[in-house]
Amino acid sequence: MRRTTMLVVCTLVLALCAGYAAAQTTPPADSLKVDYFANANTAGAPDGTVRMSNPGTSGGNLCAAIFVVDSKQELSECCSCLLTPDGLRTLSVNTDLTSNPLTGVTLNTGTIKIVSVAPKNSACPLPTVFAPTAALRAWATHIQNSNFAVTETASQDATLSSNEVSRLERECSAVQLDGSGKGICSCGTGD
Repeated sequence: MRRTTMLVVCTLVLALCAGYAAAQTTPPADSLKVDYFANANTAGAPDGTVRMSNPGTSGGNLCAAIFVVDSKQELSECCSCLLTPDGLRTLSVNTDLTSNPLTGVTLNTGTIKIVSVAPKNSACPLPTVFAPTAALRAWATHIQNSNFAVTETASQDATLSSNEVSRLERECSAVQLDGSGKGICSCGTGD
C-alpha cells in the first residue's frame, strides 16, 4: 500500500512539473535582432537606415515588432511592420524610428530591438501581445562619430526570454495607453 501511494504521489509530481515546464515556453531561437543607432537627428549627419527581410522560411508573412530604446534604457517608440516572404522593408532612423518619441525628446543614440512575430489575422497590430516566430533578418547603417562615416552591419542575434517578451509587451501597451499617439514608430517603405 505504501509503495502504491508513493508511486501515485511521484506520478502526480511529475505531471505537475511537466505541466509547469510546458507553461514556461521559451521563445524560439532566431527571433530577436538587436542593433544600435548613433548621430540620429544630428545636423550635418546623414540618416541611418534599418533594412528588414523575411526570407520566407517561416512559410508566410511575418511582422517585425520594433522597439526603439533611448540611451537611458527607456522605451521611446514601438510599432509592428508587415514583411511578406522575400520582401524588403527599409526604415529611416530619423523619420520612421525616432521622430515620434513618447517623451517628446528627440533621440540621438539608442538601441533597436526587432522581434520576428507571427501576424494576427493577416495584420501586424501594435506589439502589445505577440508570438515570436523565427526567421526575420535585419541590417542597419551606423553613422560614426566625428566624420559621420557610414558603416553597415547585420543586426545581432540575441536570446529572447519569456520575461523579455512580457516586458516589451507591457512597455508597448503603456506607450499605446499613455502616449496619445506619441511613441508609435512607422514602417518606412517596402513590404
